[in-house]
Amino acid sequence: MIIAVAYKWAGDPQEAEVGPDGAVDLTRAKPVVSDYDAVAIEVARQLAAATGAELVGLCVGGPAATAPMATKSALARGLDRVVVLTDDSLATAGATSVAAGLAALVARLGEVSLVVAGDSSIDLGAKMVPSVLAGLLGWPALTDVNRVELADGGLVVDRVLGSAVQQLRLTLPAVIAVATDSAAARVPGMKDVLAAGRKPVEIVSVADVGLSLPDEGAVRATGRLAGPARRGVRIDGSDPQAAAAQLVAALASDGLLANGGAR
Repeated sequence: MIIAVAYKWAGDPQEAEVGPDGAVDLTRAKPVVSDYDAVAIEVARQLAAATGAELVGLCVGGPAATAPMATKSALARGLDRVVVLTDDSLATAGATSVAAGLAALVARLGEVSLVVAGDSSIDLGAKMVPSVLAGLLGWPALTDVNRVELADGGLVVDRVLGSAVQQLRLTLPAVIAVATDSAAARVPGMKDVLAAGRKPVEIVSVADVGLSLPDEGAVRATGRLAGPARRGVRIDGSDPQAAAAQLVAALASDGLLANGGAR
């Protein structure tokens, strides 16, 4: 039995730069295994420890994802081995291509019972990859999972939906995307980092898995809209009734009230 974890080697948004036009530039940001993926690895590690499953990290990306620092950063968090699908075109791949690459790796591995992914990716943040991956595999998918436990050969998972908690029983194989509060991310120690250098790393190409990347040209950015400028209106609250009237007038002048209420 194999439990796979999808992770991504991408620029840290904390080091992103924002241009005058509002575009976010990650080209100078130091790449990392994100907090989202670290949580997913920890959830999967606990499940693997309880079942005796092999824990394999799967990554789809450009050549940078194959660098020793990239693979060791993932392995040090408790993975048994990693498999990286790399191609120059995958350095800027969209959600559909990443999901297709992950599906090809899952098929290559065989015997995968569960794929665990993070809530989002730190660069695109589309929250689409787990669902698209599950669709390509023909497996069920559950997102926003914040608790997982083993039960009768499958899983029982909790999802927070608004003010309610939904509990579901899930038959494997499946894909789950875990929320950031589902586990405390493990902080690798020196022993973990040293051990990571001795763990197996497999690098595969698009040709190795016979993958034809989907055309994502149909979805593209056509422009950007700037948010409304902040006017910094101050309202004197010494007279509550007058302050309320002034607030309503300010909201109405900005077009934020409709049919007598806020939009």
